[in-house]
Amino acid sequence: MAMKYMAPFGWGRRGVPAGQGTEVHPVDLFQREMNRLVDEFFKGFGMRPFSEDLESLGSFNPQVDMSEDDKAIRVTAELPGMDEKDIEINLSKDTLTIKGEKKSESEKKDEESYYMERSFGSFTRVLQIPAEVDPNKVEAVFKKGVLNITLPKLEKEKNAQKKIEIKSA
Repeated sequence: MAMKYMAPFGWGRRGVPAGQGTEVHPVDLFQREMNRLVDEFFKGFGMRPFSEDLESLGSFNPQVDMSEDDKAIRVTAELPGMDEKDIEINLSKDTLTIKGEKKSESEKKDEESYYMERSFGSFTRVLQIPAEVDPNKVEAVFKKGVLNITLPKLEKEKNAQKKIEIKSA
């Protein structure tokens, strides 16, 4: 092997024809393969890979469902362990934004030990609204960890069509 290929300043893109991508360095390939092997190893024990724990640290992504009928759009969000005071809902012309912060704290004391655990997570979900809604009639109900939002559609004028008479000249 020539010495010029081992020097770090020679790494990176080389004259690769268009459409074939970039050349990947062997060390990068080795690192990716090792990460994949370690992740696969931990999945076998029912454990999540460590990289997923780092990515999800401080985040919470609730399940949100949206349905639509002739009269309204309904949004349901599962927010277990949250209070309505921790949730904020905003409606713009064509988007619905649901924000929240989940806080949990538990403490156990006895004569020999003290245990305290805290967890925090915040989320923001932005949903595209597929039809025009009446912002003055929107309702949100939070019960037992489930947020239900009803977005009534604007009533279209029944007489939207107008017959135009044709005059003869």
